[in-house]
Amino acid sequence: MACSKVSKMLGLINRTTDFKHCDVLIQLYKSLVRPQLEFCTPAWSPHYRKDRDLIEKIQQRCTRMIPNISKLPYDQRLTEVGLSSLEYRHLRSYLIEVYNLIHGLSSVSFHLFFEFCHHDRTRGHPETSQT
Repeated sequence: MACSKVSKMLGLINRTTDFKHCDVLIQLYKSLVRPQLEFCTPAWSPHYRKDRDLIEKIQQRCTRMIPNISKLPYDQRLTEVGLSSLEYRHLRSYLIEVYNLIHGLSSVSFHLFFEFCHHDRTRGHPETSQT
């Protein structure tokens, strides 16, 4: 899986980087590790919670490598370095893809996946007369 490849890359960064400053490690993470984790996210998105947690642990491991904030909880480490969780980034990529489909910015046709509702009511039930 992609996680083992990315984990090896993160280990390589940890072993070969002597100057473990926050900006340096985050820049290395953003340029080398995260693109591997997020490549074609809408297509191969993991459905099981254990797979999503495995991917998220890569980012947790990266933020623990930063000496000044390694003891903080994961959420606080993310805010300190200015990152968002990978689950949030996946959700964001899905919403961007749907936006592109709706506005015709994608090569895939919108009508293959979605259908606009032309009813006034939310569920499309016929109106019943109330007496």
